[in-house]
Amino acid sequence: MSHAIVIIGAGPAGLTAALELQAAGITDITVLEADTQVGGISRTVTHHGNRIDIGGHRFFSKSDWVMDWWRELMPVATPADPDAGRELRYQGARTGAPAGTADEADETVMLVRSRLSRIYFNKRFFDYPLKLNPDTLLKLGPWKTFTFGLSYVFSRLFPRKPEASLEDFLINRFGLKLYRQFFKEYTEKVWGVPCGEISAAWGAQRIKSLSVTKAIVHAIKQVLGLGDKAEQTSLIESFLYPKYGPGQMWEIAAKRFVAQGGTMLMQSRVDGIDLQDGRVQGVRFLDDSGTAHTLPCTQLLSTMPIKDLVAAAGEGFAPEIRRIAGALSYRDFITVGLLYPRSTIPRQLDDNWIYIQEPGVNVGRVQVFNNWSPYMVADPATLWMGLEFFCKENDPLWTMGEAEMQALAHREMVQIGLVRTDAPLDAVVIHVPKAYPGYFGEAYARFDQLQAALDAVPNLFLIGRNGMHRYNNQDHSMLTAREAVRQIVTGVVDKTAIWGINVDDEYHEEKQGQNDRGTI
Repeated sequence: MSHAIVIIGAGPAGLTAALELQAAGITDITVLEADTQVGGISRTVTHHGNRIDIGGHRFFSKSDWVMDWWRELMPVATPADPDAGRELRYQGARTGAPAGTADEADETVMLVRSRLSRIYFNKRFFDYPLKLNPDTLLKLGPWKTFTFGLSYVFSRLFPRKPEASLEDFLINRFGLKLYRQFFKEYTEKVWGVPCGEISAAWGAQRIKSLSVTKAIVHAIKQVLGLGDKAEQTSLIESFLYPKYGPGQMWEIAAKRFVAQGGTMLMQSRVDGIDLQDGRVQGVRFLDDSGTAHTLPCTQLLSTMPIKDLVAAAGEGFAPEIRRIAGALSYRDFITVGLLYPRSTIPRQLDDNWIYIQEPGVNVGRVQVFNNWSPYMVADPATLWMGLEFFCKENDPLWTMGEAEMQALAHREMVQIGLVRTDAPLDAVVIHVPKAYPGYFGEAYARFDQLQAALDAVPNLFLIGRNGMHRYNNQDHSMLTAREAVRQIVTGVVDKTAIWGINVDDEYHEEKQGQNDRGTI
């Protein structure tokens, strides 16, 4: 059977699908990307020689297929320190680090990097995820430790039923007091709605394992000297990371796709889906000059937001389906890059991420790009930070002028005590619309109805984060693409298999506490 396949979006899902289709012998493939660069929210943005990772992307997966896929595009560099990177540890999984097959001086390599994330609360750093160790207990104090423990025991004896909201989910697993101290304010800052209005499905997807019980058992083992020595000495885990940021991986993937005969159309925004007789017949898009073009297709793989996809189909879907899709909620995202001389940083910051739980500030999380890869920063005498703000389009933060937003970000860094200087050396503001699909609102409560209508179109495959309105990491997005390609190639379509990724246990992230991208 001949195929004319269109893929909307050149992020991890779209580019994985494109290369997997080519590997299966399909050649008539067009990728439409609305942006000027590939990678989606996994792209790397360069500003005056300094690079920004949008949201932070560690390259580790429980899927051997994903790990091998990445390493086939970008080999792993041999660590300069022979004792470093002997083991990759992440989200409850542990594996031997892959042998280096390249040199760090090469341009297209992945590095083995150390992981450190901490919570910043009351001018103090706490382990992230929280660990029941002497340092944490000392910082909390005996009274809070005691009352938090009682609160946890109460939640286990008398759990909230039914477990309908994210608030129910978190209290049942961590106790009311721990939830209020370390989860509630940050989560509501990220999502912009009370935890009681967010579906428990978000927690079920992102936080699978019960952390407190494991943490208590682990702490007791440590006190008694019965703990796993390797586990005790590996508090900082490791992961793979492209030398110049995550976007480098997807830039290489895009180049390979084009070199193998694929068509990549940049700055091409889809604004029409021709849906006739229950099937997609073609796609209309606007190029960078605003000129409209139409592409016929036999199969359509979409990573564009479902809200926009259904709108583009016009009357192809029933009015009620259009209403549900149009009311879906999203959370938008701003990164402010700030460059400082190292001498103005009063604390040693070895973190990839710092989760900000200080009151009175808008910033939710801070990245230190030097610690992702030293090649992300032009001058090693400087510290290049990314402050992350969560908002909605047209919120005051979103519409704030760039200079004003830069000033706000710097002022908050000084306020919480992470920086001591009058001004940064450089700054940049990056807006990311529809970064996080919302698990709340009346429309999300009826998402099953919307999903069924979309799945009923046999030659339409939804993949990736926004394509499925599901908070997937990039490896999950890649796996949805792989499964969609398998169904296209075999002709055996079962879309429940695509939706099962990052739902079934084998795809879940096991984590002692919150997931590694935080509660976002």
